[in-house]
Amino acid sequence: MIEFHDVTFTYGEESSQGLEGVSLHVRQGETVVLCGESGCGKSTVTRLINGLIPHFYEGSLEGEVLLDGRRVRDMRLYELSERVGSVFQNPRTQFYNVESTAELAFGCENLGIPPEEIRRRIAQTAERLALENLLDRSLFTMSGGEKQRIACGSVDTTQPDVMVLDEPSSDLDLFAIRDLARVVQRWRDDGKTLVIAEHRIFYLLDIADRFIYIRDGRVEREFTPAELRELTSEALAELGLRAPEPWKLKPSEPQGESTETVQIREFECVTAGRRRLSIPELTLPRGEIIAVLGRNGAGKTTFARNLCALEKHGRGVFEIGGVSYNARKRRELVYMVMQDVNHQLFTEDVISELLLSMGDSESEDSREQAKEILQSLDLDGKVDRHPMSLSGGEKQRLAIGSAIAADREVLILDEPTSGLDYRRMTEVADALRAMRANGKTVFVITHDIELVLRCCDHAIYLEAGEVTHSSRMDEDGVRHLREFFQ
Repeated sequence: MIEFHDVTFTYGEESSQGLEGVSLHVRQGETVVLCGESGCGKSTVTRLINGLIPHFYEGSLEGEVLLDGRRVRDMRLYELSERVGSVFQNPRTQFYNVESTAELAFGCENLGIPPEEIRRRIAQTAERLALENLLDRSLFTMSGGEKQRIACGSVDTTQPDVMVLDEPSSDLDLFAIRDLARVVQRWRDDGKTLVIAEHRIFYLLDIADRFIYIRDGRVEREFTPAELRELTSEALAELGLRAPEPWKLKPSEPQGESTETVQIREFECVTAGRRRLSIPELTLPRGEIIAVLGRNGAGKTTFARNLCALEKHGRGVFEIGGVSYNARKRRELVYMVMQDVNHQLFTEDVISELLLSMGDSESEDSREQAKEILQSLDLDGKVDRHPMSLSGGEKQRLAIGSAIAADREVLILDEPTSGLDYRRMTEVADALRAMRANGKTVFVITHDIELVLRCCDHAIYLEAGEVTHSSRMDEDGVRHLREFFQ
């Protein structure tokens, strides 16, 4: 059993992600989902269970956290690691090896388990979690979903009684989320105690026993899966929760179809003899928001990199408004926000990131425009902060702000809502609509059906580097979208 007795924790400094007066009980074998907006304290609860607080994260802790009657703060980390397994948002942060089977063995080795028993456990975990095809593989060649499955497997081999997962689905596509759900269901069937902090709750509705809603560091409400399903869209929005059944959401009305077009012809990319992209011809509307959909590895990012002439082995013709742009000109025409925005944050403070995109850091008009963009993205209070000190969601919104400030004709965003809660997702959707209102053509690579239904006018589907379907987000297009995500 996990018990919190009037727990208050503060990290200090500017953080608002602590807890205040939290009391809760998680019974043995129960599956509990922690939900709420970013910064509400979900991750703090998980860190108090697995001992990262107070053993790693410093701060002020009041009250008691008990694991089967023992105070977590008094337990040594090696004791906790035998009892509690942790799966994080980004599996790379918990890998210590470059090869998958070695990673599955690593936790057991640190617990002093004999080699023969480790081999038996790896074989057992591989069979239970369907990891046989991932054994003896380089972690660097795996997709995000495959890495997350290995992270789950590395925890499973140590056979803890309690599993703590912190936003494990945030970087996964729908198909990888289904694999994750099967792993979680298996752990539940095994009688594990599961505590899962999540924004995406749809895949847990048939698994969880209850959902604990946290707001501003306090436990505010609890829901059964049935009660969550009954909440109206308005109630979910007020709570800041993602839709429990997103494929049932009503789409926004697409704007009137543009009379001008974007033409893509003979788009190809071949590396090491393998064709990663092949699009003979594709016509798309200019000045609209276009969703780029497909499974991990379908060629979406390769398509985007070729579009903005960053793909070394790519080639093809790109026309917009009847004007053809070669690779050099496309670099001036297109702006891309990468999935890992850490690769494109360069300056010492937030406002300078936008001024860098504008190319005019001295003018007062530019500074005022930059402040307006930051305000629209709820970053106006972070003007003087170093970009690398921001949270993941704040960095994402800052990179989008830089894209707006760059004022390019074509914008590409790669997974712009990865790890974002409902409110931040809607802010991104609003920013995309603002770009469209300014005449920009926006390509959005995404696995987020809520984002697509909220703002996209058109969708293209890629598989094995080829476009398998292209349609407006009218009635037929929405039907195809829902079939794809279900």
